[in-house]
Amino acid sequence: MTGTAVFLITAYGLGCDAPGPHTKAGTTPVASFTASADPRVLPLGSIVWIEGLGERMIHDIGGGVRGRHIDVFMDSCKEAGRVRVLRRVRILHTPKRSK
Repeated sequence: MTGTAVFLITAYGLGCDAPGPHTKAGTTPVASFTASADPRVLPLGSIVWIEGLGERMIHDIGGGVRGRHIDVFMDSCKEAGRVRVLRRVRILHTPKRSK
């Protein structure tokens, strides 16, 4: 996927709905940077610009994240619970898929 599209943006945080201290990519999630997405739409390592939230890197594949849906990592459960919006997302980079 390239260009700009509208995605559903939700949020998650450790201690509320994140399953553990590591992402699918094996990294520790970082607030204001880490996000999860459907790997069929945005593979691990993709970099996106989310309107109003800035640049995020896809390091995880949330269990309920399907299609044009990005789940961003936040510092707190309270903060994460307030995020559920449609936003324009510009795809800055998607890694080449191995054959």
